[in-house]
Amino acid sequence: MKYLLISGSLRTGSINTKLTNMAAKELGLPGNSIANLNEFSIPLCNGDVEESGIPEGVVRLADRVTNAQSIIIASPEYNFSISGVFKNMVDWISRVRPMPLTKKPILLMSASPGQIAGIRGAWQTRIPLEGLGNYVYPQMFNLGNSFQAFDGDKFLNVDDQKRFLSILNDFQDFSTKLNSN
Repeated sequence: MKYLLISGSLRTGSINTKLTNMAAKELGLPGNSIANLNEFSIPLCNGDVEESGIPEGVVRLADRVTNAQSIIIASPEYNFSISGVFKNMVDWISRVRPMPLTKKPILLMSASPGQIAGIRGAWQTRIPLEGLGNYVYPQMFNLGNSFQAFDGDKFLNVDDQKRFLSILNDFQDFSTKLNSN
């Protein structure tokens, strides 16, 4: 199974980026399975820019999305909604033809320093992904109090670790079944 893992955060110390790295490790994926949005220099989605062609960074990321059979996204909640960086990426990718971000199994994760755990942002993130025809996994991994949730690259709370591994395992089965049809 070819996975692509994307963090909806640009911040170097992002907990959401940590989640993508942890998921890649648990699934035994190579480092090139992770797409760091900083490496693509994606401008704000703008029809005037698009008139000159799809930006090169968007094309490179779209190629990675096209080649992925399954996608795992960890994105923060910004002001009770979707990460602007992530939404901008989705908007640009949707302009590429043929459109690569469709019919993909997708797992959503989020981490937040608050107790709500980024759930509102994750639900908002589902909307454009499902609207583009993807198969967003019904369960999501949401982690609250994230600044106190880790000891290095390990969860402090055994229940968080179990939940994380269970969702990854179940999503892996879901993806395999969808991609075998």
